[in-house]
Amino acid sequence: MNEKLNLTCFGGVGVVTGANFLLENKNKKILIDCGLRQGDRFGEAENYEAFPYKVEEIDFLFVTHSHMDHIGRIPKLIKDGFKGIIYSTRETKLLAEVMFGDAVALLRREASERGIEPLYEQVDVTKAMSLWSEISYRTEKDLGNGFSVYLKDAGHILGSSMVEIRFNNKKILFTGDLGNSPAPLLKDTESPEGIDYLLMESVYGDRNHETHEQRDSKFVEIVKKTIDRKGALVMPVFSLERTQNILYTLNNLIEDKKILSVPVFVDSPLAAKVTEVYREEQKNFSGDIKKEIAGGDDIFNFPKLQFTVTKDESDDIEKTPNPKIILAGSGMSAGGRVTKHEKNYLTDPHSTILLVGYQSIGTLGRKLFEGEKKVFIEGKSYHVKASVENIMGFSSHKDSDRLIEFVEKCSSTVKKVFVTMGEPKSSSFLVQRLRDYLGVDAILPEKGKRYELDF
Repeated sequence: MNEKLNLTCFGGVGVVTGANFLLENKNKKILIDCGLRQGDRFGEAENYEAFPYKVEEIDFLFVTHSHMDHIGRIPKLIKDGFKGIIYSTRETKLLAEVMFGDAVALLRREASERGIEPLYEQVDVTKAMSLWSEISYRTEKDLGNGFSVYLKDAGHILGSSMVEIRFNNKKILFTGDLGNSPAPLLKDTESPEGIDYLLMESVYGDRNHETHEQRDSKFVEIVKKTIDRKGALVMPVFSLERTQNILYTLNNLIEDKKILSVPVFVDSPLAAKVTEVYREEQKNFSGDIKKEIAGGDDIFNFPKLQFTVTKDESDDIEKTPNPKIILAGSGMSAGGRVTKHEKNYLTDPHSTILLVGYQSIGTLGRKLFEGEKKVFIEGKSYHVKASVENIMGFSSHKDSDRLIEFVEKCSSTVKKVFVTMGEPKSSSFLVQRLRDYLGVDAILPEKGKRYELDF
């Protein structure tokens, strides 16, 4: 007998960040992700708003992966009365705890500057972790009342999963973020074959990355030019996944003598902690990477690499003569240690700012990406004389063509595709491409609108 399930998107609609989706019927209420809305502040004002559903009635929260735009409001959910069970892969749980530790300090500092209470505190994080359980990939788990869940590898970051909810012999798949496979470290994104409904991301729904070969060639060229000019190469990077991928790439380039060995600084306490998790949790790395490690290659270490954790270590980076490479957070230059280095080197024509990921609207990174020649950091203006480059091929998201290929694998069975987690232009473009190329019923859902699914 067919039943109806209701799907409501409470975040991640018309924007990349703030993923929060509710699937429900009269017996079960299931959340997928509970992320921060992010912009030029780590904790945007919108994150303080009350959840638009009864938090205490939610039975389960499934977490696709541990980026803050997918997990960042979980402690607030706890603070507001959630008492259900949180599920994810083991790696996502481990990384989430590391990410929350960093977030608490950032939110506390921002709240102090604004004269308000923090969004949440460590006590809420501790309680969240006590409600958090692990599920392995490709293991079906019964949730009661006819529901079950099955996690597939998204190939996006360590531990990232697609959440497949099964009910009445039908399936709805929530992609979270989809990896730019083949990725340097991880296994490829698994197939969505045989699903009935799909809720997917669309960060790069309207454009393609460079090929991996073009990416690597461009990266080598930028590094060489900056070294030849005796400049500093400053890379705003996300501490989770992007940093580890670039360290692996640099390791290979230096070992193969494709670039000169110069001082490389990872200026992020969070990136240092995340890299340790990557060292310890390697079972879901790709087979080729496992072979390299087994052969004795320390893929996250090479001569002249230094993780700078303390403030003094960070400040001392400027004293190291150029050329040098600096990887620092945040990835969108929205605060963090990278802004200090940008202040030091944006006005230096010998240096380079290299953007290697999505830059949210309103952030300093977006302004640099769009070619602004005068920017403001902490109220002071800086004339951009450094080279500003971007390599989107380092993104851990699928590009437009790869998103189409992903949906094509389930196009014969899927009844409706909900395109989310992208800017309006990107999401709308992907919706039209899915309709035109594959003939699927794709829509851009409205925030807060309840959609009835036939199960």
